[in-house]
Amino acid sequence: MNKAQLVEAIADKLGGRQQAADAVDAVLDAMVRAVVAGDRVSVTGFGSFEKVDRPARYARNPQTGERVRVKKTSVPRFRAGQGFKDLVSGTKKLPKGDEVAVKKAPKGSLTGGASATVKKAAAKKATTAKKAAAKTAVAKKAAATAKKTTARKAATTTVKKTAAKTTVAKKAATTAKKAAPAKKAATAAKKTTATAKKTAPAAKKATATKAPAKKTATRKATAKKTTARKK
Repeated sequence: MNKAQLVEAIADKLGGRQQAADAVDAVLDAMVRAVVAGDRVSVTGFGSFEKVDRPARYARNPQTGERVRVKKTSVPRFRAGQGFKDLVSGTKKLPKGDEVAVKKAPKGSLTGGASATVKKAAAKKATTAKKAAAKTAVAKKAAATAKKTTARKAATTTVKKTAAKTTVAKKAATTAKKAAPAKKAATAAKKTTATAKKTAPAAKKATATKAPAKKTATRKATAKKTTARKK
């Protein structure tokens, strides 16, 4: 029997197929949520469902015989009730007609059973949703903070680069100002040297011109002395 056949089997008792499908879905959903949350679901006369933790272990691959490491995990476990076992083994006879095979719960036992389980599951689901929302909010805040920090770093880097460029420009301007008088002095020195080079040939010529006049005067004086001696 599959789920659809189960719904068909109880549809007449619940007033229709849709009502039966909703009832089956609600029961299974409540049981699954309770077991996943770690609760034990026990149905009198039928059995109990619970979550069991399996430690890590070694197993063998049935095809190759290779030893394989199996990780720690959790599995659902169903334990049939004594009434269910007796009916299956034949110790007790199965009721005929429309009688329920599983014993009905005592009066007052359903006031806080299933509803409490559903409430616990809903509360845990809400808690999980809140935790997820909190994590999302923290992640968003972290992302915003990271963006702000990156923007600040970029702005600081830009300011530092601008300041460095301004400093280099100022140093270059100062160096240029200091070098200007030196250039002027070098230019003046070059002009003085050029002037000196131009006046040097004129001085040499003047010296060369004056030198013969002195020689001539000396010769005249020597000639006069010689004439006087002869007389």
